[in-house]
Amino acid sequence: MPLASALTVAQQQLAANEENGRTAVGVEMDGALRAQRDAPVGGQAVLEGVMMRGVRNWAVAVRKPTADQALDDERGPGHEPAGEIEVQSFPLRSAARRHRVLRLPIIRGVVALGGSLAIGFRALEISANAQLPASEKAADGAQDGDHAGAAAGARGEEIPRGVWAGTVVVAVLLAVALFFLLPVGLTSLIKKQLGSSLLFWLVEGTLRTGIFLAYLLALSRVRDLRRVFEYHGAEHKTISCYEAGLPLTPANCQRFSRLHPRCGTSFLLLVMVVAIFVFAPIGLPAWYWLVLTRILGVPLIAGLSFELIKLAGRNRSRGWVRALMWPGLKLQLLTTREPDASQLQVAISALDAVLALETPGVLSAEDLVGVEVVA
Repeated sequence: MPLASALTVAQQQLAANEENGRTAVGVEMDGALRAQRDAPVGGQAVLEGVMMRGVRNWAVAVRKPTADQALDDERGPGHEPAGEIEVQSFPLRSAARRHRVLRLPIIRGVVALGGSLAIGFRALEISANAQLPASEKAADGAQDGDHAGAAAGARGEEIPRGVWAGTVVVAVLLAVALFFLLPVGLTSLIKKQLGSSLLFWLVEGTLRTGIFLAYLLALSRVRDLRRVFEYHGAEHKTISCYEAGLPLTPANCQRFSRLHPRCGTSFLLLVMVVAIFVFAPIGLPAWYWLVLTRILGVPLIAGLSFELIKLAGRNRSRGWVRALMWPGLKLQLLTTREPDASQLQVAISALDAVLALETPGVLSAEDLVGVEVVA
């Protein structure tokens, strides 16, 4: 959409919102729209799809490959599936609703992060199964004389749950090792040369942040992840469109920025920064204490970062908040890409499935107890 047209649409929406006593849409310098309010809705990009979560439900929408695409082993990362959209909805059970202590600041962030990881990996499992050729899975089961296996293949339940559980454990361990143990280990090699806890703190923090940025840059160059990043952009645009109160259509969603203040990418950058200040008072103990504190400090850092990202989301219109959010938003340029209309339709389908079961924007305070959502 031309910049002038986008600005005209934005001005019309701003006028309509002002009549209602509330401004829900802002305009970026590039003409993209950005919502000015927060809603308890989040999501995640998956393989050829999007997961959306609300307060009491979550849903996964995946565009399945056509029969020809499923048989084509030479599909490149730029392929455009034209199959139907499959949507699955699930209830969201939060432990924080049942236990008051889990709703305390910092603790609630750790609980929310754990819940998001569980849902996220489950959504990835569903999307991966949806991309497997059902006919081949059923045939494999039939050849083995396993009718149950053939039926499971037709349903797309091919990847064992144990594999995904192992994947979660390995992913968490690798993250802790890469972003916490490796920086402190490398910095410890020159501990004597530094001779100062202040210098050790600065070098370790800089190294940790540098490793994180290099990791994201490397991911952004992987061609096979490009479509995942496009669905990530579709997720952000759809959530922003909903937060702005506009009808969920691909045309409306496309006008919004693909960057979102509550994005997990911004959250991870904040984790790197918060870690610097959390570890600062520890000083220079023995190496085993350094390693132990880096492991035990992860939940505290995650909880503090979650509180800050929520604060930023609620105050996104304030100038000082926007300035602090700027690095995290720009970092999302590495992990998001502009989606097309078909990808936006998948994201809309996922959010529609959640909205069909609840209305997050008008829920009562009781309904929102324990709700912690990152976009």
